[in-house]
Amino acid sequence: MTDTTWMYENFEPAGSAIGYRVTRKLDEVQSPFQKIEIYESTDWGNLMLIDGAMMLTTRDNFLYHEMMSHPALFTHADPKQVVIIGGGDCGTLREVLRHPGVEKAVQCDIDEQVTRMAEKYFPELCESNGDSRAQLLFDDGIAYMANCAPSSVDIVIVDSTDPVGPAEGLFNRAFYESCFRALKDDGILVQQSESPLVLLDLIREMRGEMRKAGFNAFQTLPFPQPCYPTGWWSCTLARKHGDDGFGFREVDARDKAFATKYYSADTHKGAATLPPFVAAALAE
Repeated sequence: MTDTTWMYENFEPAGSAIGYRVTRKLDEVQSPFQKIEIYESTDWGNLMLIDGAMMLTTRDNFLYHEMMSHPALFTHADPKQVVIIGGGDCGTLREVLRHPGVEKAVQCDIDEQVTRMAEKYFPELCESNGDSRAQLLFDDGIAYMANCAPSSVDIVIVDSTDPVGPAEGLFNRAFYESCFRALKDDGILVQQSESPLVLLDLIREMRGEMRKAGFNAFQTLPFPQPCYPTGWWSCTLARKHGDDGFGFREVDARDKAFATKYYSADTHKGAATLPPFVAAALAE
């Protein structure tokens, strides 16, 4: 590698690529599940790639982590028990534990090496790992949800990679049925749901599988994410009962006692107003 090298990730489904100017490779490990690489960039801090796909950068990860956590936690009336499936970089766990009402947050990621790399190269994301309310498990998230006690969880956040490889089983009816059973009646499921610009079919399919599992109300929230294909990403919330709706505790969101870089009550409201082409595609 020269003093500076451009590294590109090609995204075949969109016929596009994203590139970063990097100075050196900091680390690489082949776990039993995937290859994890860490690079130092000139403008985006450290980069983490898994099997050649960009997972996070120091500069923009807050967008994803805040939107994967705060909309759901402020939508739920009183979230106390939270489960994160995946999320090995621990950024979503950190955001969840900013909510003082949360009594326990379990993070279950199959690959311990992701967390160890995050601890070393993204320590700011792991600052809540020692919180007494946090439980870090390195195990199969599908099996964990299948074995969860019925009606024991307020929020399940599926912070997974793309629906291939180890994460493939996190996007189907059987997994969502496990989540449905584990959630309390007012519980919320959150799933990262890819790009609404080029992967709307996947979002529709995901919502269809959630519906087959018993969920009957959905809300997809787009947000910017420069390091992911197209630069525009989303999360999808699902509820057991449509009459619970997706109104959120706006006063609490405005008066939250912690700082965020992207999420706010107004950002939440804006994300809930889908562009017409997305709303039409996802119309029930």
